[in-house]
Amino acid sequence: MGNILPLTVRKPSKLGFKRVQKRRKRDPEGHGQMNLFQPRRDGAARILSLPSKVTPFESALGLDERGDREAAAAYKKAISIGDCVADAYCNLGIIESKAGKPEKAFDCFTKSLQEDSRHLESHYNLGNLYFDMENFRLARQHYEIAAEIEPDFPNIYFNLGLVLAVCEDLAPAIEVLNKYKNLTPNEEGRLADELLDSLYRSLSTRSHD
Repeated sequence: MGNILPLTVRKPSKLGFKRVQKRRKRDPEGHGQMNLFQPRRDGAARILSLPSKVTPFESALGLDERGDREAAAAYKKAISIGDCVADAYCNLGIIESKAGKPEKAFDCFTKSLQEDSRHLESHYNLGNLYFDMENFRLARQHYEIAAEIEPDFPNIYFNLGLVLAVCEDLAPAIEVLNKYKNLTPNEEGRLADELLDSLYRSLSTRSHD
């Protein structure tokens, strides 16, 4: 492998972890569930009132978003009763990583993928951990899998572009960084501009060697 980022710019920082958020609810009628809008005898519609229940995973997520120290224990509780196990392991892995426990974070993300082999956030977050370890081959692998699962998630392409730049795969790095720019608003997209300029210059130099 070549030297890390033999370019004329300061090595940019990768974009950070992605927490699993509350899933969107599916169309109830399309999945055999009761329609909450029921007709009355006079032809008007009424809304059935159903009791709301926060699931253990949702409770843990709420604590996590508030930065509550009890979030880790709450995710473990969700896992123990089988509620959103892959998602809970993934978010617990982020907590472990931020606590300076990369081994435990790896274990959580791996267990998440054992539950769901196409878990977007766990592939992306594993890519970040491998990036920090400078294991760029495995970082690239997980970012590429994440991009197959969710091709419109821009952060994947920024971090993948960094990996490719580190490995001196200049043309592919330029391609994925431009994809990042196309998927992000102008202000965020500019994050890649300096690196792209340097990559274009390096590629031009190579072509004239």
